[in-house]
Amino acid sequence: MTRLESKRPAKLSEVPPGSSKPGLVYFAGRAVLTPLGRFAYRIRVVGKHNVPTRGAVLFASNHLAARDSIIIPLAVPRRVQFLAKSHYFERARVFGRIQRWFFNTIGAVPVKRGAGGAAQTSLNVGRDILRSGGTFAIYPEGTRSRDGRLYRGRTGVAWLALETGATVIPVGLIGSDRGRLLRPDGTPGKKSPITVSFGPPVDFSGLSSSASGKDRREATDRIMAAIHTLTGQERAEGYNEISAT
Repeated sequence: MTRLESKRPAKLSEVPPGSSKPGLVYFAGRAVLTPLGRFAYRIRVVGKHNVPTRGAVLFASNHLAARDSIIIPLAVPRRVQFLAKSHYFERARVFGRIQRWFFNTIGAVPVKRGAGGAAQTSLNVGRDILRSGGTFAIYPEGTRSRDGRLYRGRTGVAWLALETGATVIPVGLIGSDRGRLLRPDGTPGKKSPITVSFGPPVDFSGLSSSASGKDRREATDRIMAAIHTLTGQERAEGYNEISAT
């Protein structure tokens, strides 16, 4: 087992408390943000019936834009959690408080990013959320695609799936990287619609060991194939380069 996929628990300093369970602020905020967000982003949801109403669910999505982490929680019928840079929760004054409230509302989990620790912390946080019966979203590509292609998935997503036994739902985002449609004269027109597609659960038949590199690779490839079916993106042969944004 690699260092990335070890079972070392996340340090308390890496994952600040306070956002692991929904509360009144979450439910009130979601009631307001969901219709506003869907209107603002023109979100079309497909395949919602594929999302289990109970039990641990791991959403594995392609990644086209920074706003994907806002769009997914607004489209998922359950509360889904994901990781966000801790500085979003630490800014002072009025704007900082509003930003902190917003990220807590949409289910973000603050994580301090450090050299060599971010990926490990992400896996540990996701594992704990899934083991508690919650839902967690992850981008197997590691970072957003800047050229629109679908890159090779990293095996952390498979480790989470095989380690926890969570149902894995592939998510296909289309149009989240576009702004406005252009009119015939080249001027900006209406906002480009965004489609969020939920596919059927990924089948991991014949795969069972999170400690097996072969099983993790095969499980990851099956997940990426399911995402590709939803998006139709051009496939890239290699991994996407990790960036700070």
